[in-house]
Amino acid sequence: MTIATFNVNSVRARLPVLTEWLKSVEPDVVALQETKVEDDKFPREELQACGYQLAVHGQQKYNGVALLSRRPIEDVAMGFGDPEFPEDCRIIRGRIGGVLVINTYVPNGSSVGSEKYAYKLRWFERFGRLVTDLARPDDKVVWLGDMNVAPTDDDVFEPENKERSVCFTAEEKAALEAVKSWGWTDAFRLFTQGSGHYSYWEFVIPNGFKRNLGWRIDHIYASPGLVGSCRACVIDKEPRSWERPSDHTPVLAEFAVS
Repeated sequence: MTIATFNVNSVRARLPVLTEWLKSVEPDVVALQETKVEDDKFPREELQACGYQLAVHGQQKYNGVALLSRRPIEDVAMGFGDPEFPEDCRIIRGRIGGVLVINTYVPNGSSVGSEKYAYKLRWFERFGRLVTDLARPDDKVVWLGDMNVAPTDDDVFEPENKERSVCFTAEEKAALEAVKSWGWTDAFRLFTQGSGHYSYWEFVIPNGFKRNLGWRIDHIYASPGLVGSCRACVIDKEPRSWERPSDHTPVLAEFAVS
């Protein structure tokens, strides 16, 4: 089973890129983030025509997550399921082929010390509790999405200049590590080490993609019960070079599960 994550930065604006990529790569499961569209306006027909069933959780202009699958998506749920946090369309999960797939679009945090930054840290803490409630480490679970954290110096260009940059602060990295302590393994780092491997390149940096001035903030994490079946994990940079791309590119992991 090939499972992918892709922050599309507007599913309607990026629909030609998304459908071309789906047809060429044919992943079994895709987690989308930042779809930026209400559920009733989601481009269902176009993606169903590519062979996918859908579960969506969106809102106008902001956030939004979705699951695409060639297999049935069961036990679909959204959000934290309680009033502790507002429903800002950042979490969707479902069971696909015996694997619990949790798709998240983690808050960016805006700027260090801001209210949104504090919200991001609280969000991570609440998400950690959600995972504990949902599953045991020996279950088959994958957590993937735009995590909005570059975990190490190898995961961002010029890390020496970013100690107080949002998505790279010690506080954010500690918040992510606290969630990972449940037992998550970063699938990409099972197979690839070192710097220069990124999934996001800001549009505001001139020729940032060509110069590879990026961040690795789109991750796929496997539970202890699933990680042994992980056979590959790669960043597919090609769609970032296409016309009108997202500022992110897909990450894919292959699992030997039936």
